[in-house]
Amino acid sequence: MTVQGNDIAIRGPAMRAQGFWRDETLLQHLARAVAQSPDKTAIVACRSDLGTETRLSYRRIDDLSSRLAAALRAHGIGRGDVVSFQLPNWWEFSILHLACLKLGAISNPLMVIFRERELRFMLGLAESKILVVPESFRGFDYAGMAANLREHLPKLAHVFVVGRDGPNGFARLLEYPSPATPFTPADGPGPDEVIQLLYTSGTTGEPKGVMHSSNTMLSNLEYFAKRLGLGVDDVIHMPSPLAHQLGFMYGIVLPIMLGGTAILQDIFSAPEMARQIRDEGATFTMGATPFLNDLTEHIAASGQGTPSLRVFVSAGAPIPRALVAKARQTLGAAIISAWGMSENGAVTTTKLDDGEEKATTTDGCTLPGIELRIVDAEGTVLPTGQDGQLQVRGCSNFIGYLKRPELNPNDPDGWFDTGDLARMDADGYIRIAGRSKDIIIRGGENIPVVEVEGLLFKHPAVAEVAIVGFPDTRLGERACAFVRLREGASLTLPEVTAYLEAQRMARQYMPERLEIVAELPRTPSGKIQKFKLREIARAFGQG
Repeated sequence: MTVQGNDIAIRGPAMRAQGFWRDETLLQHLARAVAQSPDKTAIVACRSDLGTETRLSYRRIDDLSSRLAAALRAHGIGRGDVVSFQLPNWWEFSILHLACLKLGAISNPLMVIFRERELRFMLGLAESKILVVPESFRGFDYAGMAANLREHLPKLAHVFVVGRDGPNGFARLLEYPSPATPFTPADGPGPDEVIQLLYTSGTTGEPKGVMHSSNTMLSNLEYFAKRLGLGVDDVIHMPSPLAHQLGFMYGIVLPIMLGGTAILQDIFSAPEMARQIRDEGATFTMGATPFLNDLTEHIAASGQGTPSLRVFVSAGAPIPRALVAKARQTLGAAIISAWGMSENGAVTTTKLDDGEEKATTTDGCTLPGIELRIVDAEGTVLPTGQDGQLQVRGCSNFIGYLKRPELNPNDPDGWFDTGDLARMDADGYIRIAGRSKDIIIRGGENIPVVEVEGLLFKHPAVAEVAIVGFPDTRLGERACAFVRLREGASLTLPEVTAYLEAQRMARQYMPERLEIVAELPRTPSGKIQKFKLREIARAFGQG
């Protein structure tokens, strides 16, 4: 894949000289794990729908990924081709990424919440040649949706279905013989080649394809693991979706880097999460605030602890101070706050030995290889304690947006404008204060506000619409739609939901509150004053 607008050539010499880019790939880590501990359990994956559990050793995931790579190659996949997969947290997800690496292909994970509207755009932009989906998951017919998609995507040559027999069954791919000449790390991508394409929502109203290389991804994980004391003996539990950057980097890539074990939970429930942590002796887990809140509440109510759990990293949305304190006491684990983005992984974390103040009131300090600064609207660096625009540069910044170089926000000095507002204290710890970009974060997932507003505006009853977030203890935020109706029209929240479902929009993106207003507040120039709507909506979360 051709990368436009990236700064690899500019960053590379400094990152290598400072030791942040080691020019390694995940395949080298896999080869070491296979050589040192071939029979060690690499993945434990549970299927909630079937009530089954799959355990795969390092030797087995190496063999399965080689067979799958051979099968993909036989179906026309080569270096730089995009393989898309929309799967829950099943073991097939991890094998697909390893197989893509062995071919030099690009992994394109897709959230299971996406429907035809989102997927038609994403697969089309990526020019995906292969799509892998489950036959069904949580009652939805993914195979049927994929069949409909092919009519609109001429470059999508093959769809393979997990859980289906026959020629387009995913299991058929794993029956390919291992290549006579084994794959080696040298067959895979170079350290600066694109290995992952992951879509993130933005203020442009359509998803942006974030591209990462081995160097940008692994440089983040190495220092993340060192800060939190993670190593070969750790068992990593992952309840977050693997198609989210959090799940992908810290649930697929990190365990293999460490030579540890990954426990994959496909449908989140706090009792099941607690059981898996206990039964498997998990030492580390990571998820957005709802995961931490629900696990803490379950443990407190049940009295059944998770004694093996040493570290819980909560990222994706700010953690309420009271929750951090309660979770530390209830779980008996270090509660680490973290901030990051799809574009750069975890940028800041608190530390294991941080005192109460830092641990409960900040989002941490930068990992090695990353710099932060807070600037005003003119780009002037602000003193400590002042809110401003948060900018990042360093080893783990992504290498560009797919086919959208004009959106690449790196300035000539390599600073990436995150779109978030933050303040920094004298010790370099930050606290996210808000967002300048028009995004609502619901349970760690970005809601593409502009796209939802655009669809609702087309509703015959809607004259104007503006969507803002309102506080929610569990999910962080929910979406509220403020609507001015056309004369004589009426509208209810169930009607809004039904309309957006008919547009094939993901349910998680839909407003969960509707407020009918006579007028929307505006500036003298006619722009809607969303800050006033947020002030109104803030009260909704206090009831």
